[in-house]
Amino acid sequence: MDFSFSGLKTAVLNHLHNLSQKGEAYDINDISASFQQAVVDVLVKNTVNAAVKMEVNKITLAGGVASNRCLRKQMKEHAKAKGIEVLYPSPVLCTDNAAMVACAAYYGFIKGTFCDLRLNAVPGLRLGEK
Repeated sequence: MDFSFSGLKTAVLNHLHNLSQKGEAYDINDISASFQQAVVDVLVKNTVNAAVKMEVNKITLAGGVASNRCLRKQMKEHAKAKGIEVLYPSPVLCTDNAAMVACAAYYGFIKGTFCDLRLNAVPGLRLGEK
């Protein structure tokens, strides 16, 4: 059930670069819409297939991607066809992790909490820990 988007953005960038090198015109709106649809197709297919395989009756969308209207609509349609409910918060509550980290950093800044340039990433670190 593992899947990855590695290579998808690179493929689009290479395609645009090749078109530019050849002097060919392209519609960035069309390419953007095609990219979005490709991502939604993969997310919907793999998520619904995983839910069926794991015999669950609910799918939850969360994070920044959960505010995408196309993803919401297609996930609901495909999941409903398999008897699966899709749950997600209102778009205003679908924040990206980067926004949450920035908010936490802001309050740390206000308190005067700083780290030097030797700081390293610790994925399991809890909010407020160093």
